[in-house]
Amino acid sequence: MNVRVVGRSTPSGQGSVRNVGSGIPWLKKYKSGEEQTRGTGARLQNLNEIETKTMARLSTGIGELDRVLGEGLVLGEVCLMIGEPGIGKSTLLTQLSLNLERTVYVCGEESPGQVRLRIERMQKGKKAQNKEPKLKLLAETDVDVILTTIEKEDIALLIIDSVQTLYTADLPGMAGSVGQIRECTGRLIAYAKRKNVPIMLVGHVTKEGEMAGPKVLEHMVDAVLELTGDRYYDLRILRTQKNRFGATDEVGVFQMSETGMMEVTNPSQLFLAEREEGAIGSAVAVIMEGTRPVLVEVQALVVESELPVPRRVAQGVDARRVQILLGVLQKYTRLAVGSKDVFVKVTGGLSVKEPAIDLATVLAIASSVRGKALPKNAVAIGEVGLLGEIRSVGWEQKREKEAQKLGYTQIYSRSSQRSNPSSMYFTRKRRRSRLLAIRL
Repeated sequence: MNVRVVGRSTPSGQGSVRNVGSGIPWLKKYKSGEEQTRGTGARLQNLNEIETKTMARLSTGIGELDRVLGEGLVLGEVCLMIGEPGIGKSTLLTQLSLNLERTVYVCGEESPGQVRLRIERMQKGKKAQNKEPKLKLLAETDVDVILTTIEKEDIALLIIDSVQTLYTADLPGMAGSVGQIRECTGRLIAYAKRKNVPIMLVGHVTKEGEMAGPKVLEHMVDAVLELTGDRYYDLRILRTQKNRFGATDEVGVFQMSETGMMEVTNPSQLFLAEREEGAIGSAVAVIMEGTRPVLVEVQALVVESELPVPRRVAQGVDARRVQILLGVLQKYTRLAVGSKDVFVKVTGGLSVKEPAIDLATVLAIASSVRGKALPKNAVAIGEVGLLGEIRSVGWEQKREKEAQKLGYTQIYSRSSQRSNPSSMYFTRKRRRSRLLAIRL
């Protein structure tokens, strides 16, 4: 039994109720569970009663983009694409808008004239098309005006460039503020679900590489794509950070050109196209970009140091990781690298974080120290532990198949060592696991 005192309920066993003001408060006794509840309740469903429906998808006409999205855009999906300024977000979405009919491109950062100039530049040198692209431009930043304008339009795709430029007069604050971004995005999501129209949003990033605006924006949208790349290289990689309708570990590879983004269906050939066979200090590794194995070249240069503290410079690979590998080499092999300057680089402008590149890094350094090149058909797959052992990595068989397909038949890895012990030389020390001793 509980007692309610002027809207407040307390257990009746806690003693008497104090007077509120000059009078005795109105006491009402009630049983637990008798309080009024809002709503009429919802219907519970058994899991086996729920019917699954195949989601209709809209192909973008760009194979690498479809790969990242999961075979295309789902109708009613809201996708956010983020990236640094000038990385190619608007270029990629402009190509997307030209591939589809009945597309509305809302340009909040550029004028319609600038968008048209970009389209003319992208179409320069291409064969004349039989029909004009059915692309409509809208130069507006008020989200309510945008939704009112397109309400009666029959469109297949809506592109907003960018979400940080939108605002609504119903809220105080300038465009780009936390409240404005959240409210404008919420209204666009409601439109997408109601009209079954996919929306592509362009988002900015901060100096730290994080998405600008409220963090809740990533939770509101259905998919978050990140376009990355070094502005000094023409390579662009599109990664999935979130995808409610597909895998979150897929990547798309593009090459920036004067006519737009060119798809790279075989990244390994691109990264190894300029590799010199028989080069000293060069090794090939197999990394995973999403679910796709990619062969990359690791280069190392080891020279005598003229400084009291030798330099350790790494590009495309973690410098602290290189320090660890040098310590392993110094302890478990006869390679004297402690007093030498060591420079390590992953060619092609790639940045590799996974440990599967360890073994290739070690072999490249050893090749530079010994002055001997690795076999031209050799590839390295594996992580190197602090005890000098080679450890297995994920998707090892898939990596080996990709390497063999490209003609790399001599594979240095944990699994290949089991099947072919003569491929690398191992010793045992103090009953520990097998320790690497490179024989070049």
